Amino acid sequence: MVREGRLRRDRAVRTLRALRELAVNYPEPPPGRAPVTGWHFDSYVQPLPAESAGAPVPGGPWETACRLVRDYEFADPHILRGLYDVHEPLPGRDMLLEGRFCGLRFDMGVRVTSHTDAVRGSGDGARRVWGWGYQTLQGHLEEGELRYEVVKHLATGAVDFVITGHSRRAPMRNPLVHAGFALFGRLTQRRFYRNSARRLRGLVVAELRGGPPSVPEPHPYGEGLVIAPGDGPGRPERNGRKERNGGNGREVRKDGEGRRVGKERSARNARRPRRGA
Repeated sequence: MVREGRLRRDRAVRTLRALRELAVNYPEPPPGRAPVTGWHFDSYVQPLPAESAGAPVPGGPWETACRLVRDYEFADPHILRGLYDVHEPLPGRDMLLEGRFCGLRFDMGVRVTSHTDAVRGSGDGARRVWGWGYQTLQGHLEEGELRYEVVKHLATGAVDFVITGHSRRAPMRNPLVHAGFALFGRLTQRRFYRNSARRLRGLVVAELRGGPPSVPEPHPYGEGLVIAPGDGPGRPERNGRKERNGGNGREVRKDGEGRRVGKERSARNARRPRRGA
């Protein structure tokens, strides 16, 4: 059976409902550099199409990106897809993620624990920010938190998609999975950041050019349940063309206390991370 079929089963719905009984699988990360604590601290910034300065333009790049991020349509479906209930409020919503790793499939539960809808800063530095973040639940392959935010710089009209988070490997009983994750987990994680950020940009560009919107797929076994990304339009990251004027994102390296370390690097060079990132 194809990979996407697993999330369409009734069993996936039962697994999603059971997440309500699970807790976050880690304490808050301690301060300190990643090599000492075992935590990785990440930040990835992807420029999106700009719009006019000032408040967000109705139906413009910022609003379009916010909807795609809200629906989890930006995620790279070759690495992660999610099952969730749209009737649940975003804060506190459980999601069942199906991850693809080393040719295997893993069900991983997460819970939305943060939601941002605010203006940050003032004057020329004011930014309109919308986004959300989730934390990993018991049984996940990782421990940590990821946040996805769409940021508009009000003075210039520039729009960015920002991924931030901290993570480390969770304890694993299977030695083969543990070894595989130790070797390839971090590479897959960074590839997810890059591919998802580029996918979001491609989806926004496609909609602004008049293409059909990318929406989650309704689940056959429950009203309000959806699978995202859906099977609709959009695998823009595979269309063989590069977007101009900001198509590449950049990875921002940070230490364990959230401070930037060294220079920002383009996504093109992100495959060779420096130690301590």
